Amino acid sequence: MEKNLKKALVSVSDKTDLTKLVEVLIRNNFEIIATGSTAKHLKENGYACVEISSYTAFPEIFDGRVKTLHPKVFGGILMRRDNFNDLKIAEENNIFPIDLVCVNLYPFEKYSSNPEVSLEIKIENIDIGGPSLIRAAAKNYKYVCVLTNPSQYEEFIDRLEKNQLDERYRAKLAYEAFSHTNSYDATISTFFENEFNLEKAAFRISLPITKKLRYGENPHQEAYIAGNLFEYFEIYSAKEISYNNVLDLICSASLVEDLGYKSCAIIKHNNPCGAAIGESEFEAYTKALSCDPVSAFGGIVAINGKIDEKLAEKLNDIFLEVVLACDYEGKAIEILSHKKNRRIVKQIKSLNKNFKEEYRSIPGGVLIQQRDLSKILEENIKVVTKKNFTKEQIKDALFAAVVAKSVKSNAIVFAKNGQTIGIGAGQMSRIDSTKIAIMKAKENGFDLKGSVVASDAFFPFADNVYEIAKAGAVAIIQPGGSVRDEDSIKACDELNIAMAFTGIRNFKH
Repeated sequence: MEKNLKKALVSVSDKTDLTKLVEVLIRNNFEIIATGSTAKHLKENGYACVEISSYTAFPEIFDGRVKTLHPKVFGGILMRRDNFNDLKIAEENNIFPIDLVCVNLYPFEKYSSNPEVSLEIKIENIDIGGPSLIRAAAKNYKYVCVLTNPSQYEEFIDRLEKNQLDERYRAKLAYEAFSHTNSYDATISTFFENEFNLEKAAFRISLPITKKLRYGENPHQEAYIAGNLFEYFEIYSAKEISYNNVLDLICSASLVEDLGYKSCAIIKHNNPCGAAIGESEFEAYTKALSCDPVSAFGGIVAINGKIDEKLAEKLNDIFLEVVLACDYEGKAIEILSHKKNRRIVKQIKSLNKNFKEEYRSIPGGVLIQQRDLSKILEENIKVVTKKNFTKEQIKDALFAAVVAKSVKSNAIVFAKNGQTIGIGAGQMSRIDSTKIAIMKAKENGFDLKGSVVASDAFFPFADNVYEIAKAGAVAIIQPGGSVRDEDSIKACDELNIAMAFTGIRNFKH
């Protein structure tokens, strides 16, 4: 151990570009102190280092659970270089200043999310010494640089060689370090909460900013994506995705997952303006588009299935902001790319299986809820009228109920033959949503005779039943639960309309 050399403590699980960093450190008169597998990796690649047990004169114990937790290590990191008393104590205890801490943590998230890994191995991959080293170095940023990710090495090397490791840069590294340990601890806390089915006691979220967006809902609002959206979606086009695109993308992907294979949803302003199922993806899109082709302009089309060249050509007939599919065949992407401002997206991971909670900011905190992943099944609905549903009507009713779940409340959806033909959304009264849905259907040339209607919540008055019957619909599916349910049932019986209760409300605010 040479007293006059600067010292760098290196302990990493991710060894990407490590030798590149160490080579520059040695060239700049750093002595390398390394732990276990890191020391082995460096020596195998021809780089000299001092193993941590030699530096502390204390062995790694308990299968490596204790190795860096030593006063000589933490004293070297935390000592204040301009404090006379600190310098005196360091000299008395043979403690040398450590100027760089390069640590990344055991990959706990990788192990904890793998159902094949035992609980014992998951617990062993909770890093103890690593976060302590990082936090100590970050606290003493005035004198110490802390690196927690190989992506930081390039800038650090450049600044080191130019003698530009100034205090502001060290503070930036400290900020990134505390963010890193905060995220790591949040992951572990959430794991314990889920693993042992503990009641939620805290809201924990610490996600890296993965993308700055051009702007938010409007050009005067800043916006960012934090976290792992791109684990779910792969974007092929050059034009950047927008804040509003992301919201519509999530809405459309969730809806077509609910509708099943060979379904299509067209989303505009976070509302479906058309949805359908078909024998093919082409048929599903054609049916969905016919519901409201005017509103579809500038919207998002989601296909639960593949887009082939024929469908790609069809999609090019109108302007669409985003096209989403599970896969693309032949030259489909090339064809879709002819529209330069279009985002082409492939869904690579299920939303409804993996995305379980949603959050909204409120003054002083956050609203947290489970996502509405409810399913309305035929065996669970209750027919409450004298008239029953035909097989085709029940099929259309279940389809319409799934779509209504994605429509802003108050939601009314008319459907026929596996497609929406009229959608009323976001009105303050349900009767207004009903009237809008009828108006939209007629505008687009649909005959409402024989159609079915889904509502996301109960009918507060029988006026909706009379309006629906006057339009020509023959069946209604709704949650039920109003004190005036009997009024609606009586009206249906009077008008010879079938009605079923689901018992599940699907408000979407």
